[in-house]
Amino acid sequence: MKEEFISEAIEPDPGTLDTERMAAGEPGLPMSFKWRGRTVRVAQVVRSWKDTGACRHGSGEKYIRKHWYEVLTDQGEKMKLYFERQPRAKSKSRQRWWLYSKGAREGEA
Repeated sequence: MKEEFISEAIEPDPGTLDTERMAAGEPGLPMSFKWRGRTVRVAQVVRSWKDTGACRHGSGEKYIRKHWYEVLTDQGEKMKLYFERQPRAKSKSRQRWWLYSKGAREGEA
């Protein structure tokens, strides 16, 4: 199974945010969250990176737009999550955490 594009909001479980990342100035990655009615638990962070973009007001400065995380779940699934620093203005829920994609379980093609 190849990587599957998802692009759906996730709901972080209360009390599961990674406080070490928060202390370093990053968003607190939820170590457990709800997606499509099930609980997903993060077992390992494989890598993380940031997307930056130019200032929207013309100052020439760059700002972090998204924090990305590639994780493995306790079920062996690979997932890419991201946190939007500024939630989408038109979104009613103003959701900040998103599941971008999901890949094969460990050991599957």
